Amino acid sequence: MKTQPSTPGRPLEHPSRGEIRLEEVLHALADPQRLRIVHTLAEPPAERSCSDFGLPVSKSTTTHHFRVLRESGVISQVYRGTAKMSSLRRDDLDALFPGLLDSVLSACDRHLLP
Repeated sequence: MKTQPSTPGRPLEHPSRGEIRLEEVLHALADPQRLRIVHTLAEPPAERSCSDFGLPVSKSTTTHHFRVLRESGVISQVYRGTAKMSSLRRDDLDALFPGLLDSVLSACDRHLLP
């Protein structure tokens, strides 16, 4: 796993594009709360603080969801001061799995997210 640049002393591990595996991406997208996160990140602004999401789960569960998404290669995260900022790895996902992300987001719009 490569480490993304972040605040010194606080590196976050992310898989490189070549390390991203379809089964891990699908597992990450299999949870409704993680789908909400991905759906939100697909809209501007492209980078958001973890505190912006207001998920109806505990803080530790929210942290778990973001970690699953990051470690699977669906999102990237960096620290900006004390905020952990998240963004969708759309370019990587589109290059590896053409059409997957658009299909998932379209399904979210139609069925999962009001």
